[in-house]
Amino acid sequence: MPHLLNAHDYRAAARRFLPKALFDYIDRGAEDENALRKLRDTLDAVRLVPSVLTGHTDRDLTADVLGQRMAIPVIIAPTALAGMVSHNGEIKIARAAERMGIPTCVSTQSVATIEDIRSGCPAANLWFQLYLWKDRALTASLLERVRMAGVDTLVVTADTPAGPKREYNQRNGFAIPIQYSARLGFDVLSHPRWLIGVLLRYMATTGMPTYGHYPEEFRSSVTRAQLAERVRLENHLNWEDIRELRRLWTGKLVIKGILSVADAERCHAAGADGIVVSSHGARNLDVLPSPVEILPKIADGFADKLDIIADSGVQRGSDIIKYIALGAKAVMTGRLPLWGLAARGETGADALLAMLRNEIDLTLALLGRKTAQDCEIFDHRGP
Repeated sequence: MPHLLNAHDYRAAARRFLPKALFDYIDRGAEDENALRKLRDTLDAVRLVPSVLTGHTDRDLTADVLGQRMAIPVIIAPTALAGMVSHNGEIKIARAAERMGIPTCVSTQSVATIEDIRSGCPAANLWFQLYLWKDRALTASLLERVRMAGVDTLVVTADTPAGPKREYNQRNGFAIPIQYSARLGFDVLSHPRWLIGVLLRYMATTGMPTYGHYPEEFRSSVTRAQLAERVRLENHLNWEDIRELRRLWTGKLVIKGILSVADAERCHAAGADGIVVSSHGARNLDVLPSPVEILPKIADGFADKLDIIADSGVQRGSDIIKYIALGAKAVMTGRLPLWGLAARGETGADALLAMLRNEIDLTLALLGRKTAQDCEIFDHRGP
C-alpha cells in the first residue's frame, strides 16, 4: 500500500469506500464542530523539546497499563458498529491489535459479539466498553458473558447521558432506525464495493447487521427501531451506580469521558483503577475543553492513584507521544483503525497500526529520547 502513507491518506481511502452517511457518522463532530477543530488545534500547539547527541541505538515503545504490558502505548478505542465498516470488522481489528501486541476495547454496540470476537482471536487482549441498560439484570447478564469470554478490563462510558446533536446524521438519514430515502439509497448504490463486500455479504449469511450484544429477544437490526425500554441506555447513571458496578465487577474498572479534576477524584473514590481523559472525539458536545487542556492537571493530582489513558483526535504517532508527555500512560484511538479497516480490510488495519508504531519510534529517535515518558513539553513562556 505505497500510496497510504499517513492518516490523511487512509481517511481519504475510507471516504471513497464508505457511503457518505456512514463516513460522516464516524468522521464528524457535534453541532457546529468547533470542539472538533479545537481538538486538532490544541494537539498541534503542543511542542516537544529535543535532546541531541544522546547515542540511543533503539527506543523502548512498550507501556504498562493496569498491570498489562503493551508493545506500544496504544489501545483500540471502542467504536459502535465497526462491523459496518468491513464485514466482521470488530474481529479483524482485534486480530490486528493482537498481532501488534495491544488491547482492543469492544463496544456494547458492536456488530460482532464478544463470544465471536474471542472465537476469532483466542489470544487477543480484549477489553469491554459498557453502556448500562435500564434493566440492570440484563446488564449483569451481559457482564457475565463478557467475563466468560476472558475479559478482565471493563471501560464504562460516562459522558453520554443523552444522544448528541449531530445534524448531518439527520440529513444523511443515518439513524437507528435508518431513515430510508432516495438520497440514502443513491448514497449506498454509489459505493458498490461497500454494498457488495459488507452489506450484501451480511445479508447473504447472517442477515441485516444487528447490535450483537443485545439479548436475543430484544435484538434489532440496524434498520429497525429499538423499542424495548429494558435495553434503552441508562440516562440517569450516577456515582452510586459506579460503586455498585465496582462491587459487581472483579476485574479492572476504567471510567471513560473524564474532563475535570473533580471527576477524576470521584473516580478514585468510587474504586476505579483507571480513567480515560476524553472528549469522545469531540462527537458529543461542542463546548467541551480538549483533553490536552485538562490532562496535565489531572495527571498532577492522580498519576500515582489512577492509570490515566487519553484519547481524542489522534492522527500521528507524535500525537500519542504528546499525550504521554502530558501525563497519560497510553492512548486510545478510534477513528484511525476504522480508516485502516475501510481502506484495505484487515491488511489495512495491520498497516495503519504499523504506521503508528513506526511514527512513534521515528519521533522518539529524532527527539533523542528512549521512551515517550522521557519527552519534555516545550514551554513557550520560558524560564
